[in-house]
Amino acid sequence: MTVRKAWIIASAAVGSALAFVMLLVVGVYLVAGNILNGVGGGTKALAKGSVPAAYAAIVQKWGNLCSAINPALLAAQLYQESGFNPNARSGAAAEGIAQFIPGTWATHGIDGNGDGKKDVWDPQDAIPSAASYDCKLASYVKDVPGNLTENMLASYNAGAYAVIKYKGVPPYRETQNYVKTITTLEESFAAPVTRVDPSKQAAGAIYYAQKKLGTPYLWGGNGTAADGGRFDCSGLTKAAYESVGITLPRVANDQYNAGPHPKRGELLPGDLVFFSADPTDSRAIHHVGIYVGGGYMIDAPRTGAVIRFDPIDTSEYFGATRVTEDGAKALPTTV
Repeated sequence: MTVRKAWIIASAAVGSALAFVMLLVVGVYLVAGNILNGVGGGTKALAKGSVPAAYAAIVQKWGNLCSAINPALLAAQLYQESGFNPNARSGAAAEGIAQFIPGTWATHGIDGNGDGKKDVWDPQDAIPSAASYDCKLASYVKDVPGNLTENMLASYNAGAYAVIKYKGVPPYRETQNYVKTITTLEESFAAPVTRVDPSKQAAGAIYYAQKKLGTPYLWGGNGTAADGGRFDCSGLTKAAYESVGITLPRVANDQYNAGPHPKRGELLPGDLVFFSADPTDSRAIHHVGIYVGGGYMIDAPRTGAVIRFDPIDTSEYFGATRVTEDGAKALPTTV
């Protein structure tokens, strides 16, 4: 079948859906700001698969250790620190999934799994230790004015003394960015309790992707001249959002953390939709597309195919992300 014939067939199959799409895309602008954010107050349950299955239960348990933290916040810290890599090691000698330096571990590490030893390389010890350390810092600054969680995070970055001295988050750019990063990432790990705000840039991202329909797939392609204008799946979604001023990570499983996660029945055009053979782990995501409405996405599917419309309701559908500027900015450059 020729590319032109494939395009005609695909167009016919989703023609009515696309008419609906344009109404929804316009609606992206009309309703932006009129829908409540997807994360409410109180303790926050983890979004589907946002934490690898091996760690989800322990993050959920220890994330409720004290009122200053919650499971989504703890997950955001672990992702920021190591990308959930239990073997991570930094140039500053930070070690393990929670990136403790040896001196801090010696003082604040705990035997989380009760096996008689505390091991910084064992997530069953390191994750409880991270939660315990957060709560200890919160106890130091509990009488400081302002938001307890933000003051706790600031203490983690700059020390409790600085938070006490300045009566809140100190005026250090690094510390203020750290607090904003973690609290923003928290939203991408929390299961929304209400509908989430539509992205104002969604329509522009769809417009970009539509112009690439029929372009041959290239593994690792970013659409550059050197790539012949070709893309792979995450290269297309990255370029589409870059066209409206939002910089996403390069790979699909990191793009999943660029904002909150609407339910299947709440999808809007411009949402990123993800696919994985493992429904319990966002780190196993292997494909991403841009939702356009009517159950369809624009995606770059595989070698030998072209950028096209595909249905999203397959056995490997994992979930969706409503991209936000702050959410994308908060993502670490490497995890």
